[in-house]
Amino acid sequence: MRTGIADLPLHGHHCPRWLFERMVRLSSAVIEAIVEEYGPAEVLERLSDPFWFQAFGCVVGFDWHSSGLTTVLCGALKEGLRPKQRYLGLYLAGGKALASRKTPQEIESYADRHGLSVNVNLLQYASRMSAKVDNSAVQDGFNIYHHVFAFTADGRWAVVQQGMNQSSGWARRYHWMGEKLNSFVHEPHAAICGNPVGLVLNMVAGDSEGARNASLYLSKKPAEVVRTLKKLPACLAKS
Repeated sequence: MRTGIADLPLHGHHCPRWLFERMVRLSSAVIEAIVEEYGPAEVLERLSDPFWFQAFGCVVGFDWHSSGLTTVLCGALKEGLRPKQRYLGLYLAGGKALASRKTPQEIESYADRHGLSVNVNLLQYASRMSAKVDNSAVQDGFNIYHHVFAFTADGRWAVVQQGMNQSSGWARRYHWMGEKLNSFVHEPHAAICGNPVGLVLNMVAGDSEGARNASLYLSKKPAEVVRTLKKLPACLAKS
């Protein structure tokens, strides 16, 4: 098993236009070759591998190990694959900042425009849940600002998303692979890539099952929780 850490400092500059245009052409050509040789599902497998993803970004020209590799590479891929999506059977939705919020609409738009027989609701649910887990269930100090949802014409999917911690100046990337997912709340990730941040509350870790069950129980008894919280000041005063 390969292990290690990829440092992803926040990238504060724009990718030069000439470089981005080259990345658009080269990255889409590489993906097209993979699809022709192995099929579109292989692309999802590789996108969910942080080692391959990082190397791919460097190969197509973005050789800075920073947060920009994720956002620029995904942006170049989305633009380069746009005219090829239908015959490749591979679609990319989402992106950085406001573009990430349009992911559910883009999934539906692709399905309608290209007559895909995918379950749109399930794909939209996978997109929302993966973002919700990494933004809320994994409390590591990184807020999701980039979300790309890749899926095939037969409904397989993968996610590459990234969070930022502005106070520390670091980014963290999260990889998901739909075919390897057994549960959205129990060890769902294909990989998490970034600088160590110390203590993390990971509510989707296997060791957090008890905490998840307790949270679920309490969420169903709001009145009981409120009563207990109201008693706390008096209990603390006595102690």
